[in-house]
Amino acid sequence: MTHPKLDNRVRIGQLKAEPAADAEIKGLLCLGQRRLDDAQRQELSLESRFDLSYNAAHALALLALRIHGYRSDSRYLVFQCLQHTVDLPTEQWRVLDYAHRRRNSAEYEGELNVDKQFLATLIKVAQEVATRVGRLIAQR
Repeated sequence: MTHPKLDNRVRIGQLKAEPAADAEIKGLLCLGQRRLDDAQRQELSLESRFDLSYNAAHALALLALRIHGYRSDSRYLVFQCLQHTVDLPTEQWRVLDYAHRRRNSAEYEGELNVDKQFLATLIKVAQEVATRVGRLIAQR
């Protein structure tokens, strides 16, 4: 499943063309879905739920890229490519971009600035990515 925009990113060194193994696809799907399910557990802290939903979205976005036969070492680029891999609207992958910046702030500066409203939005976008990835898998 090649894609001209993604092929351009291979040419400039942002992505690598590499077919995905079935075990990798199953593993990323399971990991993404499990984290997304856990992110909705109200008894967990806001920080844990953010971490789970962010990582669920990343696993699912990476899965979409892998299904198309590409790999990236950049978390940001994996999210950005969602517009090409699952036709995710710009405003939705930008939620993931914002989450990525919040995640980096937490990881590298010890500051996590997330509220319940943003978490709900992040979970909703991650669910949309999961739905679109499910359709992509069904088309294989």
